[in-house]
Amino acid sequence: MNEGQGGDITKAPSAPRAWVHWWVGAACAVIVSGSGGALTQIGPWYRDLVKPWFQPPDWLFGPAWTLIFGLCVVAGVGAWRAAPDARRRMQLLGLFALNGLLNVLWSLLFFHLQRPDWALMEIGFLWGSILLLIWLPGRYYPRIRLLLLPYLAWVSFASALNAAVVGLNSPF
Repeated sequence: MNEGQGGDITKAPSAPRAWVHWWVGAACAVIVSGSGGALTQIGPWYRDLVKPWFQPPDWLFGPAWTLIFGLCVVAGVGAWRAAPDARRRMQLLGLFALNGLLNVLWSLLFFHLQRPDWALMEIGFLWGSILLLIWLPGRYYPRIRLLLLPYLAWVSFASALNAAVVGLNSPF
């Protein structure tokens, strides 16, 4: 694969154009993470929930999500450059947009609307969108699988946390 097709994401066909991909990817990650973060209200309602024994400390969520979003940017830029045609690039954009929307929607349901039960139903769609991001671009950019595996693992863990919160605090 030649550089212009994105075999190595650190080698761009032209430096100015290469940085545009990184800036756009980073901006999208900041928008999604900022939107989800703005909806994540750690107030009395959340503090009063009974949490499962395996709930990590609150301070761990910020670094975990920062790492995940950073890996998503690397995965997205790499897959964009490796995409063999415009149709697959548009498909990739659509998948990332869907995933970002589902990511923010989970925060809206769980924290803002205070409906962990609805968030638990929605997290299955979020998890499925991550699988699609791993599988579809993975055919032409296999590294995406490794880059997005921590995201899939974290959302799988978050699903277990969400389910435990629902079980310990129902009804909502």
